[in-house]
Amino acid sequence: MYMFPPATTDLKPESMMNYELAYTQRIGGRAHIGANIFYIKGKNLINTTMVDGRPRNVNTGDFENWGMELSADYTINRNWSINGNYSYLNMNTPIEGAPEGKLYVGATYHNEKWTVTAGLQNVSGLYISANEKENYTLVNATVSYKALPWLSVFAKGDNLLAEQYQTYAGFPMPKATFMGGVSLDF
Repeated sequence: MYMFPPATTDLKPESMMNYELAYTQRIGGRAHIGANIFYIKGKNLINTTMVDGRPRNVNTGDFENWGMELSADYTINRNWSINGNYSYLNMNTPIEGAPEGKLYVGATYHNEKWTVTAGLQNVSGLYISANEKENYTLVNATVSYKALPWLSVFAKGDNLLAEQYQTYAGFPMPKATFMGGVSLDF
């Protein structure tokens, strides 16, 4: 923030107070639910803005946000489980990289050797700049196989539908990506 463009030595540190009320409940041995509400008030928010045609980090003033988060998971049987969460953020000042809404739903299959996890994530109203929003939906999946008690191999795919999106203006995220590897447990 202070060295390379869009750096400036005139920055004041951001500061904020966060108040949160959370409730979680286990229901029997199979389900879990949670709910949070929060309020955030801060000052000296740092954003990158255009000054004299060039990007520059500047303090953009006070901000006040509030929102909520909901989560749930359920174990269907010894092999299957599902989970999901949703968050909503109300911002009086847009904050780059912060979405207004975020939804995730996923499922996991697990047996002695195999674990398969798949999930869908929807992001709405993500501020990629002070006045530009992005909406996108991603599908991700991971498959792992426990070859030995201490050795697993896995394959992972992110953004399987090759969605075109960006989380900050001018920085497009990759389309579908894949990776694989091994995991050693000692």
